[in-house]
Amino acid sequence: MHRALWIGCVLAVLVGCVARFPAPIQNDGTTLAGTPGHYRVLPGDTLYSIAFETRHDYHTLARWNHIPPPYDITVGERLRLSAPPERVAQGLAGNPVRPRFLSPIRPAPPRRNPPAALPQTPSSVMRWIWPARGTVEATFGRGPLSGRPGNRGIDILGRPGEPVRAAAAGRVVYRGSRLPGYGKLIIIKENNEYLSAYAHNARIEVEEGAMVRQGEVIAVMGDSGTDRVELEFEIRRRGIPVNPLRYLPERHH
Repeated sequence: MHRALWIGCVLAVLVGCVARFPAPIQNDGTTLAGTPGHYRVLPGDTLYSIAFETRHDYHTLARWNHIPPPYDITVGERLRLSAPPERVAQGLAGNPVRPRFLSPIRPAPPRRNPPAALPQTPSSVMRWIWPARGTVEATFGRGPLSGRPGNRGIDILGRPGEPVRAAAAGRVVYRGSRLPGYGKLIIIKENNEYLSAYAHNARIEVEEGAMVRQGEVIAVMGDSGTDRVELEFEIRRRGIPVNPLRYLPERHH
């Protein structure tokens, strides 16, 4: 009798300990706790990097989640990756509301100087330069690349230590290595229409939030996230990958 009572007490203690530690939530970048089409923000994420990896326009993600400029997001926040149902998006009064389950309490952001205005150059007159020297081996739409069905940009083969330069002026909206298949990655916002990306760098030379000039050295070429020294260069127009060769000069040196 005493032995059974003792075993029952031990089991009760173990159950109590387990109850204090909830099971971790797995995040594969597209689902959260069994809810398809959502993403939980992790350290190092920006709205731009999430939009880049999911092939969305960052304006669209901001609208779906009711995130105003400058598009600050918080770690642990759950973002919708698809358009909300009309009844949720419009609300009973016909006004946009942010669904309660998508809107954790946001801490007040620290005061900071407003960012400098980005150049709003029309795409028809925007000029790009080659971001690195080397041989173009993989071109747009041909793959496979890092497990994806086709190349979303171009691969420029080079030598270790070669400089990587900004193909156009803009603001660094992401620097890091969280996006699978890109290694050490830089994303630059040229204007409200275009983003450019520079992947597989050995070292990044610019900080997130910095304004960069066209031709400025932003990284050093390397092989992070790949098996050869290369720069994967992409241009996104309104979130959609476009062929960089249509934007770059016909020849480069």
